[in-house]
Amino acid sequence: MHPVRIVMIEDDEGHARLIERNIRRAGVNNDILPFRNGGEALSYLLGPDGSGAASARRHLLILLDLNLPDMTGIDILERIKANPYTRRSPVVVLTTTDDAREIQRCYDLGANVYITKPVNYEGFAHAIRQLGLFFSVMQVPENP
Repeated sequence: MHPVRIVMIEDDEGHARLIERNIRRAGVNNDILPFRNGGEALSYLLGPDGSGAASARRHLLILLDLNLPDMTGIDILERIKANPYTRRSPVVVLTTTDDAREIQRCYDLGANVYITKPVNYEGFAHAIRQLGLFFSVMQVPENP
């Protein structure tokens, strides 16, 4: 089994630290690559040429915030799921947005899980630990 790299696209540094800390508390020791904006994340995922071949044969799990400074998470989700090299990578949307239309749109575009960030610290920390437990048992496909 190949190690799964977790790509975290989250612009709020406090949220990013909280997410990583609680994923670790759940016993998940996978590499976590943090990105604070969509452009850098897409460069990593799709490569400098945008073809996506850079992600070939990698096992990736993507944590995606929808509210980013340079583009929307929806745009990123569309690009990830439209690309033959990244479309199989599980995408967990982790955001403060709980609008039903936005949730439906993410699932229609291929999101695998949609989680609304709880407002209070304890609720958020607990939700991320639960997510970490889920990560520890899920299978992630290799990209073609």
